[in-house]
Amino acid sequence: MTTPSSPPHLDRHHHLVLVGHGMVGQRFLEAFVRRTEALGADAPRVTVLAEEPRPAYDRVRLTSFLSGVTEEELSLWPQEFARRPGVGLRLDDPVVAIDRAAREVTTRSGAVHAYGTLVLATGSRPFVPPVTGRDTPGCFVYRTLDDLEALRARAGAVRTGLVVGGGLLGLEAAGALRALGLETHVVEFAPRLMAAQVDDGGGAALRRKVEELGVVVHTGVGARAVEAGPDGTVGSVTLSDGTVVPCGLVVFSAGVRPRDELARACGLPVGERGGIVVDEGCRTADPRVWAVGECALTPDGRVHGLVAPGYAMAEAAADRITGGDGSFTGAAPAARLKLLGVAVAAFGDAHATGDDALEVSYANSRDGVYKKLVVAPDGRLLGGVLVGDTDAYDVLRPLAEAGTPLTTAPERLLLPASASAVGAAAPGPESLPDSTIVCSCHNVTKGRIRAAVTDHGRSDVRAVQRHTHAGTGCGSCVAMVTKLVEGATTPAGAAPVPKGLCEHFTHTRAELFDIISVTGITSFSRLIDEHGSGANGSDGCDTCKPVVASILATLNPRLGNSVHILDGEQAALQDTNDHFLANLQRNGSYSVVPRVPAGEITPEKLIVIGEVARDFGLYTKITGGQRIDLLGATVDQLPHIWRRLVDAGFESGHAYGKALRTVKSCVGSVWCRYGVQDSVALAVELELRYRGLRSPHKLKAAVSGCARECAEARGKDFGVIATAAGWNLYVGGNGGTTPRHAELLLADADRDTLVRTLDRFLMFYIRTADRLERTAPWIARMEGGLDRLRSVVVEDSLGICADLDALMAEHVATYEDEWRATLDDPERLRRFVSFVNAPGTPDPAVRFEGEPGRIRPAAPPVLPVPDVGTAGTVAAVAR
Repeated sequence: MTTPSSPPHLDRHHHLVLVGHGMVGQRFLEAFVRRTEALGADAPRVTVLAEEPRPAYDRVRLTSFLSGVTEEELSLWPQEFARRPGVGLRLDDPVVAIDRAAREVTTRSGAVHAYGTLVLATGSRPFVPPVTGRDTPGCFVYRTLDDLEALRARAGAVRTGLVVGGGLLGLEAAGALRALGLETHVVEFAPRLMAAQVDDGGGAALRRKVEELGVVVHTGVGARAVEAGPDGTVGSVTLSDGTVVPCGLVVFSAGVRPRDELARACGLPVGERGGIVVDEGCRTADPRVWAVGECALTPDGRVHGLVAPGYAMAEAAADRITGGDGSFTGAAPAARLKLLGVAVAAFGDAHATGDDALEVSYANSRDGVYKKLVVAPDGRLLGGVLVGDTDAYDVLRPLAEAGTPLTTAPERLLLPASASAVGAAAPGPESLPDSTIVCSCHNVTKGRIRAAVTDHGRSDVRAVQRHTHAGTGCGSCVAMVTKLVEGATTPAGAAPVPKGLCEHFTHTRAELFDIISVTGITSFSRLIDEHGSGANGSDGCDTCKPVVASILATLNPRLGNSVHILDGEQAALQDTNDHFLANLQRNGSYSVVPRVPAGEITPEKLIVIGEVARDFGLYTKITGGQRIDLLGATVDQLPHIWRRLVDAGFESGHAYGKALRTVKSCVGSVWCRYGVQDSVALAVELELRYRGLRSPHKLKAAVSGCARECAEARGKDFGVIATAAGWNLYVGGNGGTTPRHAELLLADADRDTLVRTLDRFLMFYIRTADRLERTAPWIARMEGGLDRLRSVVVEDSLGICADLDALMAEHVATYEDEWRATLDDPERLRRFVSFVNAPGTPDPAVRFEGEPGRIRPAAPPVLPVPDVGTAGTVAAVAR
């Protein structure tokens, strides 16, 4: 196809209309605005006409919406676009007709928009096979947020769901049904799952892994009919082999078809099997009309359904429209993703369709791993399939795209790291040329990532991501980006950047943990003398002392030390809060937070808390962790408050420590009509098991009784969500300044497996995390991320699980309430005074204002400047 190449004149009189506002449409808009913003007020006007009632959002993460990710978190529509002059967005008003002669489009509302340039980004629509009864209530497609809202509502009323389609989208939908607590069936007409991406060996490995998760797989058959039940909604599905599957919900996820109907209706050429025909600049036969994304048929004769080629088309079209020479001639098929928790990747000629192509494969059915490389006779890597272990994808895909003979034997590229340690090492990302595309979603090369570090001073992964956008699409390249950044920040031959804890220790927190554990050192003084700078007369600092105190708190039962943190030398190591077993507030007073496991409390205990607050004049506040904070206590009041609470059955809530805070819960199946498990009972059990567990940072947790997630478990360091078959365990979430949703570590676990895995997760975190490092960045920093964590705590790949189990058992067996233990020891109680030489004298500097029950810290008084040389009398020595 030949079209004029000269771009239109772009100024404020030019009007560009963008039809469709999905991921690719938004990417085009960003690319176009970026290329024209230098025109300032003379930049062309842009109108975006969207079909959905919301702006563009991340469809790659669509399933996460069902597990708590909000619509706002998925949104791709930056606020600066909403405020940008000259860019207008019309929601819920799709284009219904194009008049090419008049250069106008008409929307469903009847509005007419003239254009100088028209860009079609209409995407694709779900393909629903011609199955009898496909319109029965209870049948869904899996494409938009509205689809998922309807799906979630239906899932709450049924037990079993069936997915028609076993490809990428089908397995994604199956994972969603399973996460909603449904027994799940997958029906695939091809002889294997993901037939377009993997071969027979990969399909077999994938099927084994999927079936291990409890999903029922039917391959080599199709859905023949959807039968309605007595209520007129879906009751069962009959397969082509006569099998009847009782179910209450059906999801059709059997592929997509390009949305090219507007182009057909206005006479633009389309492909025989669909797709708007475009040239390498993404221009159609009409020089004023362009098409990008899943609606376009590109020069390689394909309609590309993945986001990375769509983004490349968006960039090419924006470049051409603004006078550049950007082009898109096709993309090598490549995808890495996790479906139902199973890592799968395929790239290049995965099916060895080329002449004389050779195959090299590795299989480990015990671990559910299958790998295959396709190699040309001259040694070029043509493609590959990876199931169960996709770590090598980051290097293999660029090697295939490079088109040059391999310098490493292909079988060595497939072997596990332990097996490939002998002989030549497998190549890493540093061996790739700078032209290698690392992030295909945003077309970012290795050279650009290195330049972000060396030329632009971006010294950490997050800064490089903000600068280049690498790793901010599907996320599959984050591990490789991390390696490249680390390599660029440590030049060849340079000494590595010191990672010691502080000036007194060259070791990290994890290394100090191992040193104490192996050597049996029981005191800070011995540790700094033998492994720090103590020989030089140093006695440590406010960084290393609390860290060592935390490590000793974990290992004390094994070391034979007292487990109370205020005994012996340990007392001097604690920070301000731990030193007084309470939280220091802005005016020098303290807060007291008794433990209320899972937020479950009796009326009698509520009355005691109220009476204590009234009698001591404290301010009360319900916390976000389902307990009650008593604020405004002076240090000398603390033991008296504790005595009242302990006598009523309360204990320390450890709100003052880097330790487990709370395990929130909803009311669960005992009370809620949607609950599928007793979330309160489990939350109480977990909170009592892990109470007092000292860790690198605070730990927060929650248990939800169903997929509706009322306890917000996915915003915690560890969260448990009930399913019909057991419990799903999520780890690595947190709120705060950088919110992050937890990721699925374990699915449909029974109670014993859940608790055992949690024990190991927490102890591995305590053993290996850095100082003040929450679980989310700890997992992100870990080589291999969540997969690595799973291999350690579930599969025992390091052989340390027995020791992690023993550490937790020792903690549980030796736990004591720090408040009660302090009250029972006169020596410990002696520290709870405002003045060491005047016990019982309150600190006059701790002042309050406000009415009873609503006190607050008083503003500090303005003190007069004393005369120099005037002697003063000190009545009490402040502690």
